[in-house]
Amino acid sequence: MSDLANQAAHDESHGSVKSYLTGFVLSVILTAIPFWAVMTQAFDKTTTIVLAVTLAVVQIIVHLKYFLHLDFTPHGKENTIAFLFSALIIGLVVGLSIWIIYSANALMMYM
Repeated sequence: MSDLANQAAHDESHGSVKSYLTGFVLSVILTAIPFWAVMTQAFDKTTTIVLAVTLAVVQIIVHLKYFLHLDFTPHGKENTIAFLFSALIIGLVVGLSIWIIYSANALMMYM
């Protein structure tokens, strides 16, 4: 009986075809809108940049939900927290490395 429950939980953790198609369609739409805005120059530069960045963040969330299946259900909470911790560590390493390199460059003696 526990094998059936484990299999159901395993199948539940993976997405359905409908879930993947929803994620795919949303990803295409969230890519097409900024592409259209840039190619047609329908908005001024600032508005286009804000639109592209905003839709990029929304697309990241769509990918995390529909393709990586990260959520805050009891089953997915551990994976989500592990992912967020990893993203924090990577962000710190990259950000602090850039800061150190910039500071070292600023302190270099110019001849």
